[in-house]
Amino acid sequence: MLKSMDIRKPIGLMAVLMGGLLSAANAQDSTLTLQQALETGLHNYQSIKAKENYQKAAAANVTATRREYLPDLSFQAQNAFGTVNGQNGPFEGYKGWTVSSSGPALAQQNWNSAFGGIYAMNISWDFIQFGRQKAKVNAAKFQEASNAADLAQEQFQQQVRIAGAYLNLLAAQRLRKSMESNLQRAQDLKRMITARAVGGLNPGVDSSIANSEVSKAQISLVDAINYEDQQQNFLAQMIDIPGRRFLLDTFFVSKIPADLLHPQDTFDLRNQPILRFYDSRIQASEASVDYIKKSMLPKITAMGILQTRGSGFDYDYSQANLSHYSSAYWNGVNPTRSNYLLGINASWTITDWTRTKAQAQRQHFTSEAYRNEYELQYSTLQHQLDLAKQQLQNSIAKYEQVPFGLKASSDAYLQKSTLYENGLSNIADLAQALYNLNRAETDRDLAYNGIWQSLLYQAATEGDLQVFLTQVASAGK
Repeated sequence: MLKSMDIRKPIGLMAVLMGGLLSAANAQDSTLTLQQALETGLHNYQSIKAKENYQKAAAANVTATRREYLPDLSFQAQNAFGTVNGQNGPFEGYKGWTVSSSGPALAQQNWNSAFGGIYAMNISWDFIQFGRQKAKVNAAKFQEASNAADLAQEQFQQQVRIAGAYLNLLAAQRLRKSMESNLQRAQDLKRMITARAVGGLNPGVDSSIANSEVSKAQISLVDAINYEDQQQNFLAQMIDIPGRRFLLDTFFVSKIPADLLHPQDTFDLRNQPILRFYDSRIQASEASVDYIKKSMLPKITAMGILQTRGSGFDYDYSQANLSHYSSAYWNGVNPTRSNYLLGINASWTITDWTRTKAQAQRQHFTSEAYRNEYELQYSTLQHQLDLAKQQLQNSIAKYEQVPFGLKASSDAYLQKSTLYENGLSNIADLAQALYNLNRAETDRDLAYNGIWQSLLYQAATEGDLQVFLTQVASAGK
């Protein structure tokens, strides 16, 4: 007797598989809104993450610079074993290669050895620096502000790039659909012409011309698909996700903002994120100049030392009492004498002014270079703003003319196809009408997109993308 099979596990596995496939399909078919693309790109793009980390590093540097004002407190404990032969005579402790042994100058060398210990605590505080520390902290703050401005302008430019890629892909998708419609018309026309040529109603060469039109339509479609693939890939790069086919909002090719021609609020071009970053570089450089100038000023240091020592050699160890010592460890390291020192030290490296003067000049010229770059960028944005306004007017004018051109092309194609079917027109006129209709449909699809592209360009130049996003939100309702 055959053992009955348990089919619940295969069915369960199939259900899980189908659920996963359906989820993937839903994810693939879900519409990617412009806002979602912007949020994804800001979250994923690596250059933004890098600048976020640069900004965090600059913030940490401000904290570290502030803490440099704190006093230096150190503790030292040392145990050593050796001799204490002293000798009269001068010497220099070059790079620390000497033995600091304190003992009597004996008549001859001996090798009596004992332990010794020294324990010291030292505090040093540059409590008066004549503005040097404050200038250094200020320079660190301006550098942090510059890094923050760099992050803001990178986020802004990335949003502009994403929005531009989104609109370009949408235009590519509409262009591909127009080419598909054009191919369908060419194929329908071919079937009609072929049937009439077979029936002897039209010359046979018309069939060849129809085949040529279908071929051209197919080539145009392939080119459109290739362009769409490029824009798909670029948008995926901008939001840093694996490449796939995106389903986008289509209101960009059917609606325009209601307040399109309303005057915009006044704005200050100096608030443009790119210009704010260029200005922050100037401010940071000027703060560095101030710090360099103050680094040559003197400083006043408060200091304190507490020291205790132990030695295996007795206080009366000498030529007459060479046996007055102990080699025992504890007898040597146990502290028996202590000293302290409190004081104030003023120091000023006079020759620093020659070095800092050259350094300050170098940084000053760097600041001037930053100013030149700021003025160049400001002038560039001014010209771009004039161009953006003109392009918007041109896009509006094109948008207003498109319906007339589309209706005229549609009527002309209908007329030429009807005349051709009745033998009153030739294939050349019909092919030209087909081309004009395809061109008019393409212009229609791109006219809406062109207005949005112009609005984006103007918002990017002004430095306020929120105006563009508000127009998108109002048009999408």
